[in-house]
Amino acid sequence: MERKQFSLGDIVEMKKPHPCGTNAWRVIRMGADIRIKCTGCDHSVMIPRMEFEKKMKRMIKEAVKEE
Repeated sequence: MERKQFSLGDIVEMKKPHPCGTNAWRVIRMGADIRIKCTGCDHSVMIPRMEFEKKMKRMIKEAVKEE
């Protein structure tokens, strides 16, 4: 199975919606754990990378790359 691609600053859609009603989350920290912030209410959650990859549905918006 191919691993899902994501990077810092990307906005991703998760399989289950947040209680505030939105499905969009921004990736704000990467490592062994991933920290994501809800785009609706700014609540942040840290989850293990493997769990994040299972719960992530798709990429909504890629982060702007500054060079």
